[in-house]
Amino acid sequence: MLANCIRPDEAKELCKLMKQHQIIPDVVACLPSLVVNVLYPCETKVRPGSYLTPLKVRRQPVIRWMAEPNKFYTLAMIDPDAPSRATPLYREWVHWLVGNIPGSDVIFGDPLVAYIGSRPPAGTGRHRYIFIVFKQICHLDFDETHIPNDMCDERRSFSIKRFAQKYALGNPLALNFFFSSWESDEL
Repeated sequence: MLANCIRPDEAKELCKLMKQHQIIPDVVACLPSLVVNVLYPCETKVRPGSYLTPLKVRRQPVIRWMAEPNKFYTLAMIDPDAPSRATPLYREWVHWLVGNIPGSDVIFGDPLVAYIGSRPPAGTGRHRYIFIVFKQICHLDFDETHIPNDMCDERRSFSIKRFAQKYALGNPLALNFFFSSWESDEL
C-alpha cells in the first residue's frame, strides 16, 4: 500500500481534478509529486475525488506515502468547506494534524489535533476532505495547542498555508481527497 510517484498520465488527471474542485488554489498552490494512500476500515480506500459517507470515515485511517526512513513529515486532514462550500466562513476546519512523523509511521508522530472523521452539517452539500503531507527539514518543536477529538471550536479557521509557512514546510509532498456530505443529503 505504499504510494508511488505520480505517473505523468496520473498527474495530469489529478491536476485536472484538483483544479476542477478548486483544491488548487483554495488549499494548495501546486500539484504534489505523490498521492497519499488512505485506507479506512472495511477496505474503504480513498481515491482522489471519491465520495465516502461520514459513517465510513469515522475511524482513523491507515496512511502511507513514499517516505524516507530517516526524515520527518507532517500530515494534515482538512475541510476547506466549513460550514459550507458556498459560505466557507471557518475555512479551513482541521480534522487531523500530526507532526514529526518518522517516515510514514503516523502512530509515532506528535499528534497536534486528534482525528475526527467527516462531519458536514445537514443541508450544506458536499464537502472536500483533503489529506496533505509535507516533508520537514528536521524534527520540529511545534508550539500548537493540542486539540483532542472532543473539541470542535478550536478546529475552525485553520490555514494549512499559514501552518506550512510558520514551520517552513514548503510545498506539499503528497495529497489525496474525497467528498462527503450529511448522511441524509445523499438519500
